[in-house]
Amino acid sequence: MSASLLRIATRKSPLALWQAEHVARRLRDAHPDLTVALLPLSTRGDEVLDRSLAAIGGKGLFLKELEIAIAEGRADLAVHSLKDVPAQLDPQFELAAILQRADGADAFVSNDCASLDQLPHGARVGTSSLRRTAQLRARRPDLEIADLRGNVGTRLAKLDRGDYAAIILAVAGLERMGLGARIRSRLAPPEWLPAPGQAAIAVETRADDARVIERVKVLDDALTRRSVDTERALNAAMGGDCTMPLGAWCEIAADGALHLRGLLGDVHDGRLLRADARGNDPVTLGHEVACLLNAQGADALLCPKA
Repeated sequence: MSASLLRIATRKSPLALWQAEHVARRLRDAHPDLTVALLPLSTRGDEVLDRSLAAIGGKGLFLKELEIAIAEGRADLAVHSLKDVPAQLDPQFELAAILQRADGADAFVSNDCASLDQLPHGARVGTSSLRRTAQLRARRPDLEIADLRGNVGTRLAKLDRGDYAAIILAVAGLERMGLGARIRSRLAPPEWLPAPGQAAIAVETRADDARVIERVKVLDDALTRRSVDTERALNAAMGGDCTMPLGAWCEIAADGALHLRGLLGDVHDGRLLRADARGNDPVTLGHEVACLLNAQGADALLCPKA
């Protein structure tokens, strides 16, 4: 394989292709001698749309085929939305770069209402996220919350044909697709917490591929990595399940200290457990906030008795 060629495995969705091409463009700018090509692949997470992500195995399904392509040598790296990456990677892979984070908030999207609070009683809201479902139930227990799958365009089309009164998407995804005008309001920290790593783009490589890692690491943003490492440490300490109704948001103070907020929700009754703490080490802080959530009864919430 030519040392001047990098092949990027990516999902075929328009947003995934945008993110992969964004990484390719950044790599070409950083390394003028480099040729970068995309390898679009279909994943099980993209193909099975008639069931919820939780029912078919979680967001990790968006990664498997891409990781196989890297392991088999058909691709040198893969580009992911970091929120889709499980807290624990297979040891043969590593996240060689995490790009500077965009807006981490969720977006309230509706053709008729300007905010979540303006929705009429019993309105139907679409989301595929257990985290978003739990926070919706906590804030508006009267709403009908229905599963919503598909890429960004598909989800917006379902809203536009009247299947939902509103849908919840990621601000970053809409803005990357040039659809920021569809955002009616932001659902943002500290009241509303995003998924761990939301709005950050991750580059995954083989852990032993020094050539590719050396090329890719120029894209790594140190501040973003520190924040998302803290959020992912909380996710890992809580079990590392991508389908868990867990929100996390880490901010970095002027003195470099970390402030991590965590939220665990009940998708049935809208009960929310919240905890936050400050510290300097991402892993230690993630575990501290996990302990605070567990002390409030997180185990019982995640594994309710029959």
